[in-house]
Amino acid sequence: MSRYVVSLGGNALGNNAEEQKELLKGVAKSIVHLIKLGNEVIIVHGNGPQVGMINLAFTESTSAPDMPFPECGAMSQGYIGFHIQNAIYNALKEAGLKRNVATVVTQVLVDKDDPLFLSPSKPVGSFYDKETAEKIAKEKGYTMKEDAGRGYRRVVASPLPVDVIEKESISSLVKKGDIVICAGGGGIPVIEKDGKLEGIAAVIDKDYASAKVASLVDADYLVILTAVDNVYINYRKPDEKKLESVSKKEMEDYLKTDYFAKGSMYPKVNACVKFLNEAPGKTAIISSLEKAPLAFEGKAGTIIK
Repeated sequence: MSRYVVSLGGNALGNNAEEQKELLKGVAKSIVHLIKLGNEVIIVHGNGPQVGMINLAFTESTSAPDMPFPECGAMSQGYIGFHIQNAIYNALKEAGLKRNVATVVTQVLVDKDDPLFLSPSKPVGSFYDKETAEKIAKEKGYTMKEDAGRGYRRVVASPLPVDVIEKESISSLVKKGDIVICAGGGGIPVIEKDGKLEGIAAVIDKDYASAKVASLVDADYLVILTAVDNVYINYRKPDEKKLESVSKKEMEDYLKTDYFAKGSMYPKVNACVKFLNEAPGKTAIISSLEKAPLAFEGKAGTIIK
């Protein structure tokens, strides 16, 4: 029996609730396949589009009060968790298996002095013209930045995870045989202030959060599911090379170059390396949702040891 942490990208979950529920049917079948083989499974998911949608709904509402960003993250954990729970429950029933499935609303500790707070970079919410963006920044104290020539958006910091507050609850549930969904959207970022936890407006990268969860619960495998079947160097260039079985040292060397895009593949590869540094002898895999069943068996994707 092995313990898997499976990381699902927020962009892979669809653009609306109905699309998300449909896409999760396939994910659920892959998870149930792992369960049938006798493995333990923990799922971490992204929430980039979803938390932005929730935040925007409150920001633009004329009847509802503005909602702090950590609370928007908690809301996204709840409804995405519900969809994943529901899909897995139905897939388990169809397969004739009985397991409990639970979503843990998860706080992830970050360092209030993390230098990444000084350079907010994670875009959330809608696009605005420059004049409107400046007005919002003045009224709400937001940091607004131009994004890819399409207008201005609010950006928040993306600090690194330090600890998972609910790690013991997650471990206890998994040991009982439950399927656990946790650290959704990278977790709700919290800082320690005067000996207490306090939410902070930020977005933790869900791949780094997945690596931290995998390390803390002593997972055997970290599997990051994304839009492509493998990691490539020189992606979409004449000398493109697909990576299939790679050592941690090789990946560390690749990270020192400019092979991986900072906003897409770089954090995935770096998260895998962080996990393997904290958990020597384990395995990290990056693959696509479509190839998930094969990736879980080590027969597809980029396998890093």
